[in-house]
Amino acid sequence: MTDAANRLSSPAVPSRRAAVARASAARPAEAAAPAAKGAARRGPFRPEVWLNARQRHASRLAAHYFRAFDVLAVIALTLICARLASPDDLIHIEISRAAPFVLGAVTVLSLLRSLGRYRFSRRQKTSTHLLSVAAVCALGAVVAFITGALLRPGVAAQWQAWSLWASLTLAALVGLHAVWCSLVDRWRASGALTPNIVLVGATRHAEALIREALKRRDLNVLGIFDDRLARSPKTVEGVPVLGAANDLLTHKMTPYVDRIVLAIDPKAEARVRELTSRLSTLPNEVTLLVEPNGDREMAAALDRLAAAPLADIQGAVDPDRRAFNKRMQDLIIGLVALIGLAPVMALIAVAIRLDSPGPVFFRQRRHGFNQEEIVVWKFRSMRQETADATASRQVTHDDDRVTKVGKFIRKTSLDELPQLLNVITGEMSLVGPRPHAIGMKTGHVESARLVAEYAHRHRMKPGMTGWAAVNGSRGPLHTAQDVRRRVQLDIDYVERQSLWMDLWIIGVTIPVLLGDRAAIR
Repeated sequence: MTDAANRLSSPAVPSRRAAVARASAARPAEAAAPAAKGAARRGPFRPEVWLNARQRHASRLAAHYFRAFDVLAVIALTLICARLASPDDLIHIEISRAAPFVLGAVTVLSLLRSLGRYRFSRRQKTSTHLLSVAAVCALGAVVAFITGALLRPGVAAQWQAWSLWASLTLAALVGLHAVWCSLVDRWRASGALTPNIVLVGATRHAEALIREALKRRDLNVLGIFDDRLARSPKTVEGVPVLGAANDLLTHKMTPYVDRIVLAIDPKAEARVRELTSRLSTLPNEVTLLVEPNGDREMAAALDRLAAAPLADIQGAVDPDRRAFNKRMQDLIIGLVALIGLAPVMALIAVAIRLDSPGPVFFRQRRHGFNQEEIVVWKFRSMRQETADATASRQVTHDDDRVTKVGKFIRKTSLDELPQLLNVITGEMSLVGPRPHAIGMKTGHVESARLVAEYAHRHRMKPGMTGWAAVNGSRGPLHTAQDVRRRVQLDIDYVERQSLWMDLWIIGVTIPVLLGDRAAIR
């Protein structure tokens, strides 16, 4: 996806030739000082903590956790104060007694959300944020007092309960938000919320962007890729040129990249289209920088690139809110499933140990979100000496590598149960594209090379089950057509994912898999 709205200007920017001259002049110094050479190769943007895109995205979802704690705190205080204000049990409380507390709580929680108190902007001071939270609590107290005065006029004893509710709510929310602000500041200082980008094109646009990013320090430029390496410097403003555009497709840096920025002349339309098409096979978002008019547009462009507030919890179609709901679904259902299936997993572990020598579990490196490499857990279903960690040879009917117990647990998909641990740790989801082994081959060709859109399936966490699995695409991929069909089903799921779709897939997974006699696993 190309976003031409991001703009950059470069007043008084030195020429490309000057950048090359500076880089050339620096090379003797690098040769004389290996440590300096190593620093230059790493570049000037070195966060304290290196987190991949999945981990940074999890940090951004913290706003939803913050709001959940706020809601629970306000509800608890409301119930306690309403009970104190009523001579009867809560279930028998009069509406006129409960209404002031309920309307006050709804006002506070609604205003915190609608006023963006969970965005935690970089430019807002903690003191300003806490004052705004206090003001929201004051408005909630006013609503409670007015409602109480209208519904129960002349009852002086109620004012004490309303005042107690207002005081406790103010103290609780200000205290909680002081903690939230402290956490966000710590994450920003460590780089957990700072976006990572790579540039395509060692141009004056790239030079200007890097220079401004170094001043602002709210954007990490990890490296530069340029097809014209013969004319490119080794570094641009200290950021290393790591290779050609094609090198980015397989670079180990990709899981740490939030966005790919085309820092080339937008008038070169053919080159822009060609690069966009080539890079579209990656799960990373691609943005085109367009030279702006004036400093204001330059600042706006960098603001859009560097914008990394916590998740905006407003809006029904907000992707971060959808990701939060999916994460809650994974944690709740995953923990219940892990506890409920623990006896079954224990029996499987004993059967594996009795059936053949070797460990109970089999670990394999697979692709996760944004092409991150994760270690996936399974019950061992093959003889230890024939285990294939790279899936270079896919399982076939009557495969001699599979043990007796292995045949059963593979046929019933019970070998996948340990992946509940991957789900709870956040590396996988209950529902998503199935994680393929890194380097998995279809025939004699790596599967990822058979379909241009293969990496698009990594735009979401891999799942224990998925849309492809319940639509008949499970098990080994023997032909290029098998790969294409699975990738298409995975992309369909990524584009359509919703909470209700996930619940439906989970619900039909067991009957669909048990009724599938054709799939070989």
